[in-house]
Amino acid sequence: MKVKTLTKAEEQVMQFLWQIEKGFLKDIVERFPEPRPHSNTVATLLKILLEKGYVSYDVHGRQHLYYPLIKREAYSGKSLKNLVKSYFGGSYKNAVSFLVEKDELSVEDLQMLLDELKNKE
Repeated sequence: MKVKTLTKAEEQVMQFLWQIEKGFLKDIVERFPEPRPHSNTVATLLKILLEKGYVSYDVHGRQHLYYPLIKREAYSGKSLKNLVKSYFGGSYKNAVSFLVEKDELSVEDLQMLLDELKNKE
């Protein structure tokens, strides 16, 4: 399945849905920090996410109970892969080197990653 890219606003709605697992429109709107967007705006984002195949819903009376169709891990993996491809020529080594240069990744972090890799073998 091809994972379609999300806008920042769509991704924010997905983050809230992944946190609560299922929710009505009001539940999702309440997750936004103040000033919250209008419920019509969030409803439009949910409609787009439905069309993109990210969410579905169950009907409860006149309300929809939304839930994610794609796991956070699947989206995160695809997003990371696209980021590495776009900014680091597809090289994870270059991405890690960049993090080291910017002091975002410590020697301890690298050692932990090496240990994880060794344990996988």
